[in-house]
Amino acid sequence: MTDYHLPPTLAAYEVAIDLWLNGLAADNPTFEAIDRGAPGDPRWYVRLRGEEKEHITIWLTLGQRHLHYEVYVLPAPAENHALVYETALRRNGRLVGAHFAIGVEDALFLRGELALGLLDDDELDRIIGSLYAYTEDAFPTLVRLAFASKFASSAEDNPA
Repeated sequence: MTDYHLPPTLAAYEVAIDLWLNGLAADNPTFEAIDRGAPGDPRWYVRLRGEEKEHITIWLTLGQRHLHYEVYVLPAPAENHALVYETALRRNGRLVGAHFAIGVEDALFLRGELALGLLDDDELDRIIGSLYAYTEDAFPTLVRLAFASKFASSAEDNPA
């Protein structure tokens, strides 16, 4: 009935995630940093260089049954709250393996999880790549809606 993983199985997942992340980062200039949580904390911080969003930070957290992952996309909207959240929710229908969620202080996050039985290098690659692509795709629209007056004033200051 249970897929509860006990050490050393979880330790093996930790090693596999470490090896995969470090191997990928060595060959990929998009990776800015990879760090681990506190000793004994099975959590990774992966910072990627974005094009639309300057930095994309992905947190991977290894649980007893799942690998949880999340990206901080945007702070709480300063304006157009309903439209920002509606836009994010409508995008959820096109996402695979992740969804937009409202988190602490009403910030927007992308979140998801994967059962440990499915975790392998290909899935880790899919998770990182998907979160990167979803963030890059959504960020320009969401930030312009959430902070519309800032974009309007900068457009007035710099007419084309």
